[in-house]
Amino acid sequence: MAGYVLAVVALVPAWSLTLLGGALYGVARGTAYSWIGATVGSAAAFAIARYLAREFVARRVRRMPRVTAVERAIGARGRPIVFLLRLSPLIPFNVLNYALGISSVSLGDFLIGGIGMIPGALLYAYAGHLAREVVLATGKSEIPHDSSYYLLLISGFGATLAATILVGRTARRALRDV
Repeated sequence: MAGYVLAVVALVPAWSLTLLGGALYGVARGTAYSWIGATVGSAAAFAIARYLAREFVARRVRRMPRVTAVERAIGARGRPIVFLLRLSPLIPFNVLNYALGISSVSLGDFLIGGIGMIPGALLYAYAGHLAREVVLATGKSEIPHDSSYYLLLISGFGATLAATILVGRTARRALRDV
Protein backbone atom coordinates (compact mmCIF):
# COMPACT_ATOMS: atom_id res chain seq x y z
CA MET A 1 0.00 0.00 0.00
CA ALA A 2 2.88 2.38 0.74
CA GLY A 3 4.26 1.82 -2.76
CA TYR A 4 0.84 2.56 -4.17
CA VAL A 5 0.65 5.82 -2.24
CA LEU A 6 4.05 6.92 -3.53
CA ALA A 7 3.18 5.98 -7.12
CA VAL A 8 -0.02 8.03 -7.03
CA VAL A 9 1.72 11.09 -5.57
CA ALA A 10 4.55 10.77 -8.13
CA LEU A 11 2.03 10.62 -11.03
CA VAL A 12 3.08 7.06 -11.88
CA PRO A 13 0.21 4.97 -13.27
CA ALA A 14 -0.49 2.57 -10.44
CA TRP A 15 -2.82 0.13 -12.22
CA SER A 16 0.05 -2.36 -12.43
CA LEU A 17 0.21 -2.38 -8.63
CA THR A 18 -3.48 -3.30 -8.55
CA LEU A 19 -2.73 -6.19 -10.91
CA LEU A 20 0.07 -7.25 -8.59
CA GLY A 21 -2.25 -6.93 -5.57
CA GLY A 22 -4.76 -9.25 -7.22
CA ALA A 23 -2.03 -11.75 -8.07
CA LEU A 24 -0.53 -11.74 -4.58
CA TYR A 25 -3.58 -11.37 -2.35
CA GLY A 26 -6.55 -12.50 -4.44
CA VAL A 27 -9.43 -10.46 -5.75
CA ALA A 28 -11.01 -9.25 -2.49
CA ARG A 29 -7.88 -8.35 -0.53
CA GLY A 30 -6.07 -7.14 -3.67
CA THR A 31 -8.95 -4.78 -4.42
CA ALA A 32 -9.14 -3.59 -0.81
CA TYR A 33 -5.40 -2.98 -0.43
CA SER A 34 -5.21 -1.23 -3.80
CA TRP A 35 -8.21 0.95 -3.05
CA ILE A 36 -6.78 1.93 0.33
CA GLY A 37 -3.42 2.77 -1.25
CA ALA A 38 -5.15 4.72 -4.02
CA THR A 39 -7.31 6.59 -1.52
CA VAL A 40 -4.41 7.57 0.73
CA GLY A 41 -2.25 8.48 -2.29
CA SER A 42 -5.00 10.55 -3.88
CA ALA A 43 -5.67 12.34 -0.58
CA ALA A 44 -1.95 13.14 -0.32
CA ALA A 45 -1.90 14.50 -3.90
CA PHE A 46 -5.08 16.48 -3.15
CA ALA A 47 -3.45 18.01 -0.04
CA ILE A 48 -0.21 18.80 -1.90
CA ALA A 49 -2.17 20.61 -4.60
CA ARG A 50 -4.37 22.46 -2.12
CA TYR A 51 -1.79 23.49 0.47
CA LEU A 52 1.75 23.19 -0.89
CA ALA A 53 1.82 23.63 -4.67
CA ARG A 54 -1.46 25.34 -5.52
CA GLU A 55 -0.11 27.89 -8.03
CA PHE A 56 2.14 25.37 -9.76
CA VAL A 57 -0.72 22.89 -10.15
CA ALA A 58 -3.14 25.63 -11.25
CA ARG A 59 -0.78 26.72 -14.05
CA ARG A 60 -0.47 23.15 -15.31
CA VAL A 61 -4.16 22.34 -15.04
CA ARG A 62 -5.33 25.49 -16.85
CA ARG A 63 -3.88 24.01 -20.04
CA MET A 64 -6.39 21.15 -19.89
CA PRO A 65 -9.86 22.14 -21.14
CA ARG A 66 -11.56 19.08 -19.66
CA VAL A 67 -10.30 19.97 -16.21
CA THR A 68 -11.75 23.48 -16.54
CA ALA A 69 -15.13 21.95 -17.41
CA VAL A 70 -14.83 19.64 -14.39
CA GLU A 71 -14.25 22.64 -12.11
CA ARG A 72 -17.50 24.26 -13.30
CA ALA A 73 -19.42 21.03 -12.67
CA ILE A 74 -17.89 20.53 -9.23
CA GLY A 75 -19.00 23.99 -8.18
CA ALA A 76 -22.59 22.84 -8.65
CA ARG A 77 -22.44 19.27 -7.25
CA GLY A 78 -19.11 18.23 -5.77
CA ARG A 79 -19.56 14.75 -4.32
CA PRO A 80 -21.57 13.17 -7.17
CA ILE A 81 -19.25 14.68 -9.76
CA VAL A 82 -16.16 13.31 -8.01
CA PHE A 83 -17.86 9.91 -7.82
CA LEU A 84 -18.66 9.97 -11.55
CA LEU A 85 -15.12 11.12 -12.39
CA ARG A 86 -13.74 8.18 -10.43
CA LEU A 87 -15.96 5.80 -12.41
CA SER A 88 -15.00 7.28 -15.75
CA PRO A 89 -11.61 7.40 -17.46
CA LEU A 90 -12.43 10.95 -18.62
CA ILE A 91 -9.34 12.43 -16.95
CA PRO A 92 -6.31 10.38 -15.87
CA PHE A 93 -6.59 9.33 -12.24
CA ASN A 94 -3.33 10.87 -11.01
CA VAL A 95 -3.91 14.20 -12.75
CA LEU A 96 -7.44 14.30 -11.37
CA ASN A 97 -6.15 14.06 -7.79
CA TYR A 98 -4.10 17.23 -8.19
CA ALA A 99 -6.77 19.03 -10.22
CA LEU A 100 -9.41 18.37 -7.58
CA GLY A 101 -7.01 19.71 -4.96
CA ILE A 102 -7.24 23.18 -6.49
CA SER A 103 -11.00 22.93 -7.03
CA SER A 104 -13.76 23.98 -4.68
CA VAL A 105 -14.58 20.38 -3.65
CA SER A 106 -14.13 19.63 0.03
CA LEU A 107 -11.74 16.92 1.22
CA GLY A 108 -14.72 15.00 2.64
CA ASP A 109 -16.56 15.00 -0.69
CA PHE A 110 -13.32 14.07 -2.45
CA LEU A 111 -12.82 11.06 -0.19
CA ILE A 112 -16.45 9.89 -0.35
CA GLY A 113 -16.40 10.25 -4.14
CA GLY A 114 -13.37 7.97 -4.11
CA ILE A 115 -15.76 5.04 -3.68
CA GLY A 116 -16.07 5.31 -7.45
CA MET A 117 -12.55 3.85 -7.75
CA ILE A 118 -13.72 0.44 -6.54
CA PRO A 119 -15.01 -0.98 -9.87
CA GLY A 120 -11.72 -0.24 -11.62
CA ALA A 121 -9.71 -1.65 -8.72
CA LEU A 122 -11.85 -4.77 -8.78
CA LEU A 123 -11.28 -5.21 -12.51
CA TYR A 124 -7.50 -4.89 -12.26
CA ALA A 125 -7.26 -7.09 -9.16
CA TYR A 126 -9.38 -9.72 -10.89
CA ALA A 127 -7.09 -9.56 -13.94
CA GLY A 128 -4.06 -9.97 -11.70
CA HIS A 129 -5.62 -12.96 -9.97
CA LEU A 130 -6.53 -14.48 -13.33
CA ALA A 131 -2.98 -13.99 -14.60
CA ARG A 132 -1.62 -15.70 -11.49
CA GLU A 133 -3.93 -18.67 -11.99
CA VAL A 134 -2.88 -19.01 -15.63
CA VAL A 135 0.81 -18.87 -14.70
CA LEU A 136 0.30 -21.50 -12.00
CA ALA A 137 -1.62 -23.71 -14.42
CA THR A 138 1.05 -23.52 -17.11
CA GLY A 139 3.78 -24.03 -14.54
CA LYS A 140 2.27 -27.39 -13.48
CA SER A 141 1.29 -26.13 -10.07
CA GLU A 142 0.32 -28.55 -7.37
CA ILE A 143 -3.12 -26.94 -7.15
CA PRO A 144 -5.40 -29.19 -9.20
CA HIS A 145 -8.18 -27.35 -11.03
CA ASP A 146 -10.44 -28.76 -13.68
CA SER A 147 -11.58 -26.94 -16.80
CA SER A 148 -14.80 -25.75 -15.15
CA TYR A 149 -12.73 -23.79 -12.62
CA TYR A 150 -10.93 -21.89 -15.38
CA LEU A 151 -14.15 -21.39 -17.32
CA LEU A 152 -15.75 -19.86 -14.24
CA LEU A 153 -12.67 -17.71 -13.59
CA ILE A 154 -12.58 -16.38 -17.16
CA SER A 155 -16.35 -15.87 -17.25
CA GLY A 156 -16.16 -13.90 -14.01
CA PHE A 157 -13.43 -11.72 -15.45
CA GLY A 158 -15.51 -11.15 -18.58
CA ALA A 159 -18.52 -10.16 -16.49
CA THR A 160 -16.39 -7.83 -14.36
CA LEU A 161 -14.91 -6.24 -17.48
CA ALA A 162 -18.35 -5.76 -19.05
CA ALA A 163 -19.75 -4.24 -15.86
CA THR A 164 -16.79 -1.87 -15.56
CA ILE A 165 -17.16 -0.73 -19.17
CA LEU A 166 -20.90 -0.20 -18.72
CA VAL A 167 -20.39 1.79 -15.53
CA GLY A 168 -17.68 3.90 -17.22
CA ARG A 169 -19.90 4.69 -20.21
CA THR A 170 -22.80 5.60 -17.95
CA ALA A 171 -20.55 7.89 -15.92
CA ARG A 172 -19.21 9.58 -19.08
CA ARG A 173 -22.76 10.25 -20.28
CA ALA A 174 -23.75 11.66 -16.91
CA LEU A 175 -20.69 13.90 -16.86
CA ARG A 176 -21.45 15.12 -20.38
CA ASP A 177 -24.96 16.04 -19.24
CA VAL A 178 -23.58 18.04 -16.32
